[in-house]
Amino acid sequence: MLRLSKLTDYAVVVLMRLSTSSDAAVQTSPFIAAATGVPEPTVAKVLKALTANSLVVSQRGARGGYRLIKPLHAISIADVIAAIDGPIALTACVEGGPGSCDVSCVCAVRGRWDLVNDAIHQALSSITLGDMRDVSLPAFARIETVSAEQEI
Repeated sequence: MLRLSKLTDYAVVVLMRLSTSSDAAVQTSPFIAAATGVPEPTVAKVLKALTANSLVVSQRGARGGYRLIKPLHAISIADVIAAIDGPIALTACVEGGPGSCDVSCVCAVRGRWDLVNDAIHQALSSITLGDMRDVSLPAFARIETVSAEQEI
């Protein structure tokens, strides 16, 4: 199964939360944790990685905190994955490091995973956090929302 790490999922949540403030406003790690329900040490770890990968910037001082460097439409899902988990690589041979696979010299599919890896990377690069934010609720969610409002 291909699955994102919890840290990457949390990074998306944190980035979405940071997008709720104006360009100049900053949010603190404890504030983000309280607003998202993600534990504060985890938020701090995510923010450190996002800062190191130039997705957010930190501001020190009494009015310090974090803010996005660029808008959500300029941040792809691939950018977030790479910032938290490193380069997207489905198999060890895609990573390309020497000695990464014990059977590379006799492997029948050596180099062929690159095609799949590139397709997944392209797909993840074409979807931005802005796209995810702007996606409308599916029909079943809208119906439940309307029903809940009618009961009130």
